[in-house]
Amino acid sequence: MLIVFNPVAGRRRAWRLWRVLDVLSESGVRLEVAETSFRGHATELARAAVRDGASMVVAAGGDGTIAEVANGLAGSDCRLGVIPLGTANVLAHELDLPFAPRAVAAALAFGRTRRIWPGIARGSAGERLFVQMLGAGFDAQVVHQLPGRLKRALGRQAYVLQTMRELVRYPFQPIRVQVDGQAMQAASVIVTKGHFYAGRYRLAPGTCPTEAGLTTVLFERSGPFAALAYGAALPLDLLPRMPGVRQVRATRVEIEAPVPAQTDGDPAGLGPLTISDAPAPIRVVVS
Repeated sequence: MLIVFNPVAGRRRAWRLWRVLDVLSESGVRLEVAETSFRGHATELARAAVRDGASMVVAAGGDGTIAEVANGLAGSDCRLGVIPLGTANVLAHELDLPFAPRAVAAALAFGRTRRIWPGIARGSAGERLFVQMLGAGFDAQVVHQLPGRLKRALGRQAYVLQTMRELVRYPFQPIRVQVDGQAMQAASVIVTKGHFYAGRYRLAPGTCPTEAGLTTVLFERSGPFAALAYGAALPLDLLPRMPGVRQVRATRVEIEAPVPAQTDGDPAGLGPLTISDAPAPIRVVVS
């Protein structure tokens, strides 16, 4: 079993990884741990494992690490395991994956799976698979500008601090969007495969990562005060009911403006982008 460990994303929770490994080793599971050293390294490690015939690759890190490993497994029958060590761990919450080390180890050893349908974004920089969501506009600007040292030091609170910084700098230009061929406009856009955002906060009730299709969440009200209101509503689970928040189911979404984008909490360049379901599902190990 190959464990792909992101020491940056998982530094504050590395103890959980070592306890999982201890339990698996005691159970006689053969383990290999590979640490990532640069962005995209997890994808390379996962692809190499697939070429070598691996039946399971485990992502030990946050949602970005999971997405990188999923990119490497795309098109194969290799299973994706998860040891959640990140800041938000959105996919783990979506699939109700275990966090306790013994429960994580038991799930990985047993190997029961569920299929998820990732999304894929295509742009001038190539293709990028995502397991949870793509954001374009203000939330992506926060991700792009967030210093890595600040995120490592403060965790989730770093996003709050960077959000306050970007409120006075981001221009909030309108974003033209095509949703299954229908022209729309918004201040920010999130294309999601699941119903949670930034942890266990509800964004798109009824959306499930095991199903094909996308939910496009359009934030139609623009400016720093609207962004503050949306941000305040999120931890109260009121965001889906906020004025100016619109949800549209789709199979294809086109972001036409050259705005910043992020996938699963990692920078994903600039638009224009075309978003759809990935060609095939991925099997994720669950409890």
